[in-house]
Amino acid sequence: MAKVLAALRHHWKKSTFGACLLGWGGHWLYGKHCDNLLRRAACQEAQAFGNELMPATMPLKKATVFLNPAACKGKAGNLFEKNAAPILHLSGLDVTVVKTDYEGQAKKLLELMENTDLIIIAGGDGTVQEVITGLLRRADEAAFSKIPIGFIPLGKTCTLSHTLYPESTNQVQHITNATLAILKGETVPLDVLQIKGEKEQPVFAVSGLRWGSYRDAGVKVSKYWYLGPLKTKAAHFFSTFKEWPQKRQAALMYLGPTERPPEEPEEKSSRPPLYVRLYRRLRSYWSSPKEFPQEVAPENWEELKLSTIELSIATRNRQLDLTRTEDFMDICIETESISKGEFVHRGSQKMRDPLMCPEGSQRIQASRCILQLPEGTEGSFGIDNEEYEAMPVEVKLLPRKLRFFCDPRMREQLLQAAVQ
Repeated sequence: MAKVLAALRHHWKKSTFGACLLGWGGHWLYGKHCDNLLRRAACQEAQAFGNELMPATMPLKKATVFLNPAACKGKAGNLFEKNAAPILHLSGLDVTVVKTDYEGQAKKLLELMENTDLIIIAGGDGTVQEVITGLLRRADEAAFSKIPIGFIPLGKTCTLSHTLYPESTNQVQHITNATLAILKGETVPLDVLQIKGEKEQPVFAVSGLRWGSYRDAGVKVSKYWYLGPLKTKAAHFFSTFKEWPQKRQAALMYLGPTERPPEEPEEKSSRPPLYVRLYRRLRSYWSSPKEFPQEVAPENWEELKLSTIELSIATRNRQLDLTRTEDFMDICIETESISKGEFVHRGSQKMRDPLMCPEGSQRIQASRCILQLPEGTEGSFGIDNEEYEAMPVEVKLLPRKLRFFCDPRMREQLLQAAVQ
């Protein structure tokens, strides 16, 4: 024992390095063990759903999974197979996994998709945007938009996960909670933005649209990876060298909020008897058609000339209110009078919350808007963190268009907040 202690004392550098390596290895192994326990508990909960008895005449529910293996720097496929796939297969669902090979493929696959009971999106914000765009571009979108959608957060940016699931620092727990939420069946209605250019087909978003200097600088953060934790500040600092002050000029026309109609429960009315149906048809055939003049209320468009450092048009999905009486989207026009230091500081905040609206900004609530850009305008929009060429667009709110599965705890919190 004395010889061991003497050797450790004489070789204290190697001993310190070995102790640190041993401690790190033990911590890593303990983390893997905890992750396996989480997976086992989630699989046992999923198996309880799979063991439930069902009538022999009832077919299995079909679930179509759109998986983007390239998400999360190529780790999404492995994350799905280890954490989500076992839960889905144990639950008794008829699961079909569709892997996308290139950007935009999900939009095309949605056009060919046959009937399914569930749609599950496994990826990040870009995958969500592609799937809902392909879904709502279908000719029969009125029927397909009623299919509930599940979201398994596997991407680098997963904005919807903050709304649908509780916060969790453990990635395995976050993924398993999201997958189990699909099996539990609780859903919440989410708004969708329809963004249409002059020539292009419409694009749909569940978070929002960004146009401005913060978005442009945020795209370049990855180029400064060698600066480590300073890369975000560096990207925004170097962007101020090109031009200052940075302005975006445009014309904005918008309509105010619309009143939300009461949500009626879906009840199938019984079919009337044969004689009643015959009587109604004969009466409608012999009665002369009456024409009533329809008075259409004029739309009160507001017009605004703007000069801003950044413009954002966002849904209210981040601040869900199930009992609100008006439907609208939030338009944030940020002031252009800002110093370079404030720009760098606020840019770091924008990386954490891209659609935040700082103090001093002009806020507008609208149900529809038209954004006109000057000729020769360059740059790009960020639509749900996906890049699109900047052009004049019309943005229309589609309130409560899609239903997403959510954790029952989150839905309960929303209901409690609405009561208070």
